[in-house]
Amino acid sequence: MAAASSMLTAASLSFSPLPAPRLRAAASFAPPRRAAAALVVRAAAASSKSPAAEEAAPKKKRATGITQPKPVSPALQAIVGEPVIPRTEALKRLWAYIKERNLQDPSDKKVVVCDEKLKVLFAGRERVGFLEIAKLLNPHFVK
Repeated sequence: MAAASSMLTAASLSFSPLPAPRLRAAASFAPPRRAAAALVVRAAAASSKSPAAEEAAPKKKRATGITQPKPVSPALQAIVGEPVIPRTEALKRLWAYIKERNLQDPSDKKVVVCDEKLKVLFAGRERVGFLEIAKLLNPHFVK
């Protein structure tokens, strides 16, 4: 009899349907009370600010690192047009100069073919790769 009880039968393999998922009550779709209270607090704080406080709120961070304006050499000044400029803006204006004069190699856009001004800037090189430009500008930023 023990053998008969351990055997699987067709009746023991019948599948019962899965229990139906319980639907949540309609009240559970509302936002949690803490979140609703936080919205009320934020709305009250936003309406209590005076116009003078809103103008004073956004403070600009002091420029540091590559965004800090530095004096540049006369060779770089001839291209960028300013005696003191951040490194990021100098690179931006240099690329504008290159594209304006169509100085990129047509077969390989990663290479810049230098004109007379760029040869002075890039130590007399005829062609410069785009990854080398930032490195070659280092001596033109006066410390």
